[in-house]
Amino acid sequence: MGAKEAVRRRWAALGWAYGLLLAFGVFFVAPFVMGFLASLKTDPLEWPFRLAFPQVSPKNWAAAWRLGQAGSGDPWLGGMRPGRQVALEVVYFVPRGVEPTLLAEIPRRKPGAGMGAVFETPYASDHVTLEGPIPLERRPAHQEEGEIIRYRLVLRYQGEGPFLERVPLDLEAPRGMVLVEATLDPTRFERRGRVASWDNVTPGLLGYVFHSYVRAFRETRSLETGESLFLRWTLNSFLIAFLKVLTTLVFASMAGYALARLRFPGRQALFLFMLFTMMVPGQVTFISNYLVLRDGIFGLSTLFGVETLLNTYTGLILSGLVGASAVFIMKQFFESIPREVEEAALIDGATPLQTLFRIVLPMSTPALGALAILTFQGTWNEFFWPFIVLTSPREIYTLPIGLLSFRNAYGQVGDWGLILAGGFFSMIPVLILFAVFQRYFVEGVNVGGVKE
Repeated sequence: MGAKEAVRRRWAALGWAYGLLLAFGVFFVAPFVMGFLASLKTDPLEWPFRLAFPQVSPKNWAAAWRLGQAGSGDPWLGGMRPGRQVALEVVYFVPRGVEPTLLAEIPRRKPGAGMGAVFETPYASDHVTLEGPIPLERRPAHQEEGEIIRYRLVLRYQGEGPFLERVPLDLEAPRGMVLVEATLDPTRFERRGRVASWDNVTPGLLGYVFHSYVRAFRETRSLETGESLFLRWTLNSFLIAFLKVLTTLVFASMAGYALARLRFPGRQALFLFMLFTMMVPGQVTFISNYLVLRDGIFGLSTLFGVETLLNTYTGLILSGLVGASAVFIMKQFFESIPREVEEAALIDGATPLQTLFRIVLPMSTPALGALAILTFQGTWNEFFWPFIVLTSPREIYTLPIGLLSFRNAYGQVGDWGLILAGGFFSMIPVLILFAVFQRYFVEGVNVGGVKE
């Protein structure tokens, strides 16, 4: 009886432990999942929040793929090219006593809003003709008084013309008629459900499911060059994060090794000064740092052939080559490595630099990996200092600063889906990096034993 009671208590303890872990996992992961799903919706602010919506329907995935292929030959991003035609079918319920008069129109709707609204883009209504709706089938409704009518609409791109990124469509039905089914579910309903509206009937798979993400790359374009600003901001962030990781690993390793192993005058005072700098908030020193970049010090700016280091990546990188916390992490890690390993290298004639790069650093991959992830994450998400240094032109912005311009441009028109998509996209590189290198957070140093 005692053994059974012990087993029961053990299983109960395991149940509580795993239950708490599951609860914490749901608590932290659920907002992430909900944010991602909301970024796919046409209306991310809808309430109550529905988990079933058109963008997650496999039926719509297949339809978007086929329509994109028919419209432009690109099943991923869709669009429409000259000489192409697209067929769309819709099914309506018509109650008894209602005349089934369905009106179809390709609206003269400007593609995009916010930043996208300032560009002149071709209207689909100027190039695409619409045939229908043509009744294909009529049958009585089984459960309600009325009938079911299936219509067919054909959109043709006549003659020559530009590539159309989207082809909108509106279907207006009289009061009482209800849309039952469509080849591709409409984007939204207007006028109390009387108008079914599609932002694009040739979206392609990615253009339909990740509509806001595609818009983020297409609509945020430079007024001078026409290139995608969102793509440029992303590449800028990758470049700066890569350089910051590289300089941090190199300088933090060398400085940390010097403080951990080398003996030189003032070493302890230098280490204490470094700890002191870690206690000073960046908001205290940013004005002096800004003035140094703006005016230079002892001709620092002129060494790079410019009057000022503001609005340059050089100034942004030079002002943060390495942080004191990175040096502290590497110093503490180097002190955990047995000295006997370095003494053996010294006996073999290795110099301190050779010992560092050939012996110590290969053993320090856990610390280097963790430091690389932390540095990349901090640089990728850094907003305040790049916002001070990089002010113009917009092409030099990093992604966090670019997302602020999203907020200013699209928040005023209530286009929260694109803002949410841009914010969620900015998290993806950090998540991938952490998933790939997470073992470095828990991996210890594996050094062989030293024979006496």
